[in-house]
Amino acid sequence: MSFEGLIDRWEAAWSSKDPEAFEAVCATHVHYEDSTTSEPLEGLEALVAHAQRLWAAFPDARLERTGERLSSERFFAAPCKLLGTHRAALEGLPASNRFVVVHCVVYAEVQNEQVFRARAFFDLYDAAVQLGVLPGHGSLGEKALLMLRGFGLRGPGRITGGE
Repeated sequence: MSFEGLIDRWEAAWSSKDPEAFEAVCATHVHYEDSTTSEPLEGLEALVAHAQRLWAAFPDARLERTGERLSSERFFAAPCKLLGTHRAALEGLPASNRFVVVHCVVYAEVQNEQVFRARAFFDLYDAAVQLGVLPGHGSLGEKALLMLRGFGLRGPGRITGGE
């Protein structure tokens, strides 16, 4: 089996805006999760609904390869990036019209030459920073949030919390 071809079709399905593209790539009872799902999604219908929410909010969304892919007899890991412009509301977050680039790694189990179980790992905090929802790393806003959470400010001569 060619993992390269399967991974290419997986990335193409996410980029295609065609719900039927997942049928050729995924098992009917596919399991999927990422940083935005509160629990694993089960079944092709749930995965497609998740993709459609992405496509509605990011009409130009596309998934692109970023590095060397790894595979064994039943598993693959594929580094990639999701690119797109936030044009419509998503889960109550109004459109920001910002272009985002979110690097991720997809780790998947394959059965019968289809994706059976997949997990996408990405930095949700970084995505929120790019969308303007959270302050950037090292900024005064981030330091204020950390203090509110009880982490305090770290470093010589700085006030720290919880001591």
